[in-house]
Amino acid sequence: MKWLSKKDYKNLLVVSEVYRQQLWMYENKTNRIDDRIVSINQPHVRPIIRGKAGSSVEFGAKISASCVDNYVFLDRLSWDNFNESKDFRQQVEAFKLL
Repeated sequence: MKWLSKKDYKNLLVVSEVYRQQLWMYENKTNRIDDRIVSINQPHVRPIIRGKAGSSVEFGAKISASCVDNYVFLDRLSWDNFNESKDFRQQVEAFKLL
């Protein structure tokens, strides 16, 4: 028996999770599940509902950044959707310290 490479083993785990998610959605008659995998090669990527005209769903990382004296600070990087306003208080407090 030939052993799987690391990449093949990772893909096997991802495909197993995709199957589990699809089966759960089928059995529960729904089209939504938390942390749904949409890419086997990039299982960390999540769809982000944007509500924009022309493209209601985007894929990729979402960031929260602030700019002070021409320097840009990365405050948060996430592959999941989040509300940027939740970071506002912390960003203001950090700005006061500068």
